[in-house]
Amino acid sequence: MDPGQTPDMSAESWVDKALDRSIVLGYGNVGLWARRRLPGWPDDPPRMDGKVVLVTGAASGIGSAAAAGFARLGASVRVLARDRERAEGAVRSAVRRAGPGATPPVPVVCDLASRPELRRFIDEFADSEPQLDVLVNNAGVMPDERTFSPDGVELVFATHVLAPWMLTRGLSELMSRSAPARVVNVTSGGQYGQRIPPGDLQSLHEDYSPKKVYARTKREEVAITEEWARRLLDRGIHVHAMHPGWADTKGVRQWMPLFRAASRPIIRTPEEGADTIVWLGAAPEAVESTGLLWHDRRARPTTYALAAGPDDDAARQELWNHVAELADAAAP
Repeated sequence: MDPGQTPDMSAESWVDKALDRSIVLGYGNVGLWARRRLPGWPDDPPRMDGKVVLVTGAASGIGSAAAAGFARLGASVRVLARDRERAEGAVRSAVRRAGPGATPPVPVVCDLASRPELRRFIDEFADSEPQLDVLVNNAGVMPDERTFSPDGVELVFATHVLAPWMLTRGLSELMSRSAPARVVNVTSGGQYGQRIPPGDLQSLHEDYSPKKVYARTKREEVAITEEWARRLLDRGIHVHAMHPGWADTKGVRQWMPLFRAASRPIIRTPEEGADTIVWLGAAPEAVESTGLLWHDRRARPTTYALAAGPDDDAARQELWNHVAELADAAAP
């Protein structure tokens, strides 16, 4: 299947379509509960013994739940956080979630917003690890005010767009040794309401809105996913995006308390939000395609005409060029 091409949806039930388009039910726990009971719900993922998985943003929430899910399947998991204390906490959290019998994850440290730190981490990880089967780019931020990384990149853009780009490129040689390997980029359903802003890719030329910039960078992450899928397919690396629906995470509690209060009856647990991450990291279906956006184990459209609609090719190329230049630029 071509990168970015949504599979034939003719077999998809009207119930699943209705849940997806309703948003409120489809993104909440009702949607997952209902889909699990529909004919054609994909099988649970197989064991991952001997596989190496790297999960960013693993200190809490969906990242922690994903790390635990991979460990439960027998994978050797690396949990990445921005400092040693948080990384060790990520190990404890994942062990607690995974339950008895799972191999404890290994803590690794990197400030993903820092290009020098990313370069150091990529070099050290590539030198010390014999393989990498799954890379999960999950780390996320949504500061209340416009904030910049230590080397001058808008922080949300640096975390959601630049860091996954650099990790994917920098670890692609290691992943190619494990082919078929997988990259899973965690986006947000909010990306449907945004488009890539030509000439203002870091959203610096307008008033700062935390939710808008968060969603916009997640839209940019989907576009980057599709491009990496095309570029890495011949190396046996399958690149997908997924959105978890509405999950009860630290970020939602901290940054969106009113939304959490209103949606509490249907909000998903972190484990429910992480279900498709783990499935994409292990299931054979994920290496039968590339460049898709998934939700609840099924490929979804990347845009909707009644929402923001698609991005034009010029904006997508401008985004790719901008990120590539940032990745290669010397930090000030």
